[in-house]
Amino acid sequence: MSKLRVVIAMSGGVDSSVAAALLKEEGYQLSGVTMKIWDGESTCKEGLRHACYGPGEREDILDARKVAERLDIPLNIIDMKQEYKSYVLDYFYKEYLIGRTPNPCIRCNCLVKFGALIERLKGSFDYFATGHYARIEQNKTGDGHLLKKGVDENKDQSYFLYSLSQEQLGFSLFPLGIYTKEETRKIAKDLGLGVDERQESQDFIAGGYSQFFASKPGPILDKEGKIIGEHRGIPFYTIGQRKGLNLSKSIERLYVIAMNYLRNAIMVGKREDLFGDELIASDLNWIAIKELKAPVKLKAKIRYRHKEIPAEISPLDGKNILVKFVEPQMAITPGQAIVFYDGEIVVGGGTIAQCKMKNEN
Repeated sequence: MSKLRVVIAMSGGVDSSVAAALLKEEGYQLSGVTMKIWDGESTCKEGLRHACYGPGEREDILDARKVAERLDIPLNIIDMKQEYKSYVLDYFYKEYLIGRTPNPCIRCNCLVKFGALIERLKGSFDYFATGHYARIEQNKTGDGHLLKKGVDENKDQSYFLYSLSQEQLGFSLFPLGIYTKEETRKIAKDLGLGVDERQESQDFIAGGYSQFFASKPGPILDKEGKIIGEHRGIPFYTIGQRKGLNLSKSIERLYVIAMNYLRNAIMVGKREDLFGDELIASDLNWIAIKELKAPVKLKAKIRYRHKEIPAEISPLDGKNILVKFVEPQMAITPGQAIVFYDGEIVVGGGTIAQCKMKNEN
C-alpha cells in the first residue's frame, strides 16, 4: 500500500468524486480540498444547470462533504475568493471590454487550481489530483512529462490544460484519463457516491456573465463602415454571433465579424466573411517541445468543441507564432485558446491574438 500523500480537488460533481474513489482504492494517503470562490454577494442567478461561480456553490460543497464522508477521507475547504477574482473574474472582465472572448477555465486551471491553491497546500502533498479527462506520461528521455488526450474523445479535456508547466504536470494525477464518461457514472453509481445523476456545469458564472457588464451602446457597422444598427455593449457579443443583433428584418442575415473597442463598434458581415486563413497567437506554452525554432505541421483546435485542423505553425519572434490552416476556419476568435496536437500528445498552445480573414489582402 502506497503511503504517498495525494490531495484531490473535489467539486461535488461526479468526475472529481469518482477520481477520489479510484485514488482511495489504490491506497494513497488521500485527502480532499474544495475551493470557495463565490463571494456570496454578487447578483448571480442560478441557471438551469450548475455553474462554477454562483450560489450553487453551497450545494457543491455539501455534496463534496457527503462524498468525502462516504470515502472516509478528510476534506479541507479553502477560501480562494480573492485569487479567483484577481486571476479569473477581473481578467475575464477586462478581456471582454476590449472585444476579446477569454477562456476562464484555462486561466483558473493554470493560475488558481494548479497555482494559487497549490501554494496554499505546499508541503502537505506529494501529488495533486483532479477529475480532468486527460493523461500524463513521462517523455522518452525521462526528463519531462507529456500531456495526452483522455481516451474518451467526447470528454477529453486536455485543451483546458495546455498551459500547465512541466513542474505542474510533474505533481499532478488525472485518474479519469483512461475512462469514458459513461464508465465514470457507472462507477459512481456502483459505489453509491450519490452523485452519478448530477448534471455538469454549463457556464462558469451562474445565470450568464452579462449581468457583470454595464450596458454601453454603440454602432453596428457593415463592412463599408456604414451604421446599420446599435449594439447594447461590446461585452455582449463575440465573433460569429448572429442572434441578438436586433437589425431590421429587411437586412440579410449577418454575423459579428470584428470588434473595434476604441470606437465601441462591432462590424457585421456575411457568413463567408467569418472564415480565416491564418492567425497570430501569443502567451505561448510548450509542453512536448522546449521552444519552436522552425515551422512544423501539427493539428490545432481553435476552441474546445472545434474539430482539429491541420496547420503549419511558424515562429515569428520569441513571443508570437503564425498559424496557417490548410483550410479556412470559421469564427477564429481573439482571446480564445489555440491548442496544438501531434496525435494524442498536446504539443502546446497559446492565446489567439489576431486573425486574418481569407478575403483580406
